[in-house]
Amino acid sequence: MDGHSELPRLLTAAETAAPVEAVDVVAEDLLRRFGATRVSFLIVDLTGKAVVPLSTATPAEARVGQQADRIELFGSVYEQVVRTQQPYQQTTDESERVICPVTNRGDAIGLLELFLPAGHADPGQGVLDAVGAAAHALAYIVIANQRFTDLYTWGKRSRPLTLAAEIQHQLLPPSLTCEAAQFALCGNLEPSEDVSGDTFDYTLDRDTLHLSVTDPMGHHVEAALSATVLVSALRGARRQGAGLLEQVRQADQALADHGPPGHATGQLVRIDLHTGQAQLVNAGHPWPLRMRDGQVEEITLEVDPPFGLPLPVPHPYRVQELDLRPGDRLIMFTDGMLERGAEKVHLPALLKETRHLHPRETALTLTTAVLDAVGGHLEDDATVMCLDWHGPQETKRHVGSGADIQQASPRRTKR
Repeated sequence: MDGHSELPRLLTAAETAAPVEAVDVVAEDLLRRFGATRVSFLIVDLTGKAVVPLSTATPAEARVGQQADRIELFGSVYEQVVRTQQPYQQTTDESERVICPVTNRGDAIGLLELFLPAGHADPGQGVLDAVGAAAHALAYIVIANQRFTDLYTWGKRSRPLTLAAEIQHQLLPPSLTCEAAQFALCGNLEPSEDVSGDTFDYTLDRDTLHLSVTDPMGHHVEAALSATVLVSALRGARRQGAGLLEQVRQADQALADHGPPGHATGQLVRIDLHTGQAQLVNAGHPWPLRMRDGQVEEITLEVDPPFGLPLPVPHPYRVQELDLRPGDRLIMFTDGMLERGAEKVHLPALLKETRHLHPRETALTLTTAVLDAVGGHLEDDATVMCLDWHGPQETKRHVGSGADIQQASPRRTKR
């Protein structure tokens, strides 16, 4: 059976279902086609450290009293599949277990897990291909249907958010990860207990990759409102086709005119996907780090004033050239990664240790290390954006982290 040929049928079936039931269509289909005892979709939560069973299809008589639980990733087989983006297969006396990543363009959305009865000890490549194809379809189904329902957003949340945190999360890009032939990037935000308004953003045009990291003054709703004005001004100018200088000018003016008292630091980066030329504006923000050939160094930049800072004499912002070469890893971050106990984390050393990981895993490792260093009580948001630059010459790179259907054989274990 060609699993890939089932994709149009699965997508069509999901489109005819209600948004909250679209995932169940895929699960029920696998349950019916292969006589599975259970099929589950587990969504990765906002922290990136746990999965939540958002949909579990089992025979009707087995559903009584079933509850969805938050499952910690650390040390689990689920963590292995998310981190490696490789399917997993386990054979026991009772069943055959298959887990496939549900990922799109590097965004690890979740996992598709299927249990077959013991009689399917060797399900064959056709079944494995079908599960992989269903996982691929699920990524598109979730992306399409989350526009119409809160179900998927609810599943990603480990706890209720405060008003400030709700605003802050709405300012982040819909996907924290993006991967293309020329690059892979991911941002991660570990909010402080009081929420300090950190944000990061990116967008991909036909010719250009845009990145930004911003950090307003203050805490709680005041910081979230400053972030709203700042990010909205930056996005509005960018969507009008404005260059870097006009984007920062509008953001500076908007924060001065409409934001709560205070200012915000930030960095904006613009990379030409055809030439690799990179430019940056630094508005009072910590210097980024660059790893090249295994060595980590600070990129020392000219520092312009923060956004919204009243100055007796206007200070024009400057566009600076950013030396970015194929194979480089660029790390942009907020000062919450450096202060109030976080200085215990040696970021350059940790960058070297994680150099073989996907930016998705590196960003999570860095913010988690800072959170652990302060005993789980951040006084300031800790935010990281990690970019791997593969270069403009890469236009057809095979991406092995979910931007296309996985081709690798599953990892197998027997028990």
